[in-house]
Amino acid sequence: MPFSPKPRTPSPTRLCGLSRSHRITLSGIDFIPDLSGAIFAPEFSALLVADLHLEKGTSLARRGVHLPPYDTRESLLQLEAALEATRPRRLIFLGDSFHDQGARERIDAADLTLLRSITARVETVWITGNHDPAPPEDVGGIIIEEMELGPVSLRHQPKMLRADEAEISGHLHPAAAIHARGHRIRCRCFIADHRRLIMPAFGSYTGALSVRSEAFKGLFGDFHVWMIGDQAVHCFPAARVR
Repeated sequence: MPFSPKPRTPSPTRLCGLSRSHRITLSGIDFIPDLSGAIFAPEFSALLVADLHLEKGTSLARRGVHLPPYDTRESLLQLEAALEATRPRRLIFLGDSFHDQGARERIDAADLTLLRSITARVETVWITGNHDPAPPEDVGGIIIEEMELGPVSLRHQPKMLRADEAEISGHLHPAAAIHARGHRIRCRCFIADHRRLIMPAFGSYTGALSVRSEAFKGLFGDFHVWMIGDQAVHCFPAARVR
């Protein structure tokens, strides 16, 4: 049976909080990872978020996979918590914010109101993604394909970089695994070297892809991962990643 309409208003399921001990630096600009999966650029007072995939739950339901239809609301409440924690002047979505081109028509009225209230409070930029090449124009903010944050390019999918270019992107939903104290631990992560940063997916129903998979080959030199644990962000060099 399909799930009924969305009556509940859940609390965020993931903690928020900027790392007190970690910075990811590209072209001299510091970015602070957040437990939510967002990243904050204090020099520009900008919060960056990748791959919300809003309304993925209703998309799956149309194909017969009936999950609780609360992913959009939970992702937006998580976003609100991250905004409250960082108080940025600008909110930048790095693409695939909507799971497909029909997401706007399926979004619950209360969730749409919540989204519009967010974009009304903070300058909002929607970078287009492969899932949402034409994000809805009636939810606030501006829509662009790419942008620059100082010397750093922001886009959805990673590209071949010029010699003098640095980049932040999403798209690949990175996760990393390490072995510690006899256990294998796997978490969503940020992955970066001195020129490129790929962010974890923010959405509640998004999966994650190992940074050791074929999709990441050739993108990084000597990288580190910043794994998102239950209470803190933990940094590990490439040699520790399995």
